[in-house]
Amino acid sequence: MITFIGLGAGDADTLSRGAERALREGSALHQKGEGVLLLRTARHPVVDLLQVEGFNFEALDSLYESLPSFEQVYSTIAERVLNEARRGIAVFYAVPGHPLLGESASEQILCMAENEAIPIRIIASSSFIEATLTSGRFSLGEGVDVRDALTLRDFDAIGPDGSTLSGGINVANGLLLLQVYDAVTASHVKLCLMRHYPDDWEVLVIAQAGVAGQESIRRLPLHRLDRAEVDHLTSIYVPPLPPELRRPDFGALVGIMARLRAPDGCPWDREQSHASLRKYFIEETYEVIEAIDADDPDLLCEELGDALLQVVFHAQLAREEGIFDIDDVIGQICQKLVRRHPHVFGTVNVADSDEVLRNWEQIKRAEKSGEARTRRDSVLDGIPKGLPALMQAMEMSKRVVKVGFEWNQFSDVWEKFQEEGRELRAELDRAEPNRDAILSELGDLLFTIVQIARWQKIDPEEALRVMLGRFSNRFRYIERRAKEQEKNLTEMGLEEMDSLWDEAKRSGL
Repeated sequence: MITFIGLGAGDADTLSRGAERALREGSALHQKGEGVLLLRTARHPVVDLLQVEGFNFEALDSLYESLPSFEQVYSTIAERVLNEARRGIAVFYAVPGHPLLGESASEQILCMAENEAIPIRIIASSSFIEATLTSGRFSLGEGVDVRDALTLRDFDAIGPDGSTLSGGINVANGLLLLQVYDAVTASHVKLCLMRHYPDDWEVLVIAQAGVAGQESIRRLPLHRLDRAEVDHLTSIYVPPLPPELRRPDFGALVGIMARLRAPDGCPWDREQSHASLRKYFIEETYEVIEAIDADDPDLLCEELGDALLQVVFHAQLAREEGIFDIDDVIGQICQKLVRRHPHVFGTVNVADSDEVLRNWEQIKRAEKSGEARTRRDSVLDGIPKGLPALMQAMEMSKRVVKVGFEWNQFSDVWEKFQEEGRELRAELDRAEPNRDAILSELGDLLFTIVQIARWQKIDPEEALRVMLGRFSNRFRYIERRAKEQEKNLTEMGLEEMDSLWDEAKRSGL
């Protein structure tokens, strides 16, 4: 049998009578070699009493010094406890506070013991929660979330196996953080909390809770938390934020959108459909691209928000139709990212980003092969028709190359470009030019230019955008110079404008 023992939150007064009896039993069996009394750590006030009274035990503090991470420490402790139980002897495992509060090793032991049908006994003492509540004089009735400081994260995250690791913080509730062991942990807590709370929000640093005569409470602004003196008996309490100080989050955006679509919401928002919003989605996407090209972080932040609104808007419409909602949207993309990154969330090894892309395409084809709505009879199926023409051309080119429809060398591409140029010129030189023929030849020439871009590993859409930026800057320069000379552009000759163009070019525009 494995017996879990809680040592209580502080001094011997927080140790339960049942825990004391279990400690004496474990000590006696440890001395006789018929059992083992293991303490996760000797850094606890009750352990001083055990030493004074001559208890026999083994503390596992050395693992914290010899192993590189807490995860390895806890897994090693769990394996040690299980190995002792597998030998058929009585195992007593004692931890600070309550055996199941903030004890990762205990969770692992319980899980493995259940799988191996090893009997479990849990003997509790008061936890750090009771001691901290008493010291801090705040009530759970107000709503307090209790978290292990080591598990705090900026965001919800995905573990190595693709499972979700919750990182959410509800600022409407109080937050009690246990096991703020050292300055590194305090710094980690500070950085996580500063995403959700004002930098100067006052927090309580509660030390030695449950140790009579040594308890202390300090109030600090959040930004100074990493400078506080902390140890293994330190907890942090973060009071709830009043509504006016709460930072809007993704849930707030979803709520606002639902309110706008409510029967008494905004008439314009209520009139919209997926089809009517199509043009706005396109506009917002291009405005994001414009902000990227402008290298303007503030504008990019704003435009990304506008684009995100479109996603939430469409999800709200689908929710009202009973088809899907924003959680389904997020769930699908999360699952897709995990599936298509087996080199991160699985055991696949990749050499470089090119191999990542090849794996992505293989996984994507395997996913789509069984879906009737996405079944592809042609390698060109699935290219969005709404893409700009240059992007469509590039995607088509990449698709057909994968099945061998490709020139042998770049000189062949260049010869094709010259051929298409000659054919276009021939149509333009006809006595009576045929518009449809010119349209066709011009399209051939443009498509060949896309092939040149692909061979040179250049995005033709980006190349054209960069060129348009240069053109805009230089033409605006001509306009400014003309205004300085008090001239009207329509009155300037081409030669004069060309001269100003060259001037702009020499200036670096």
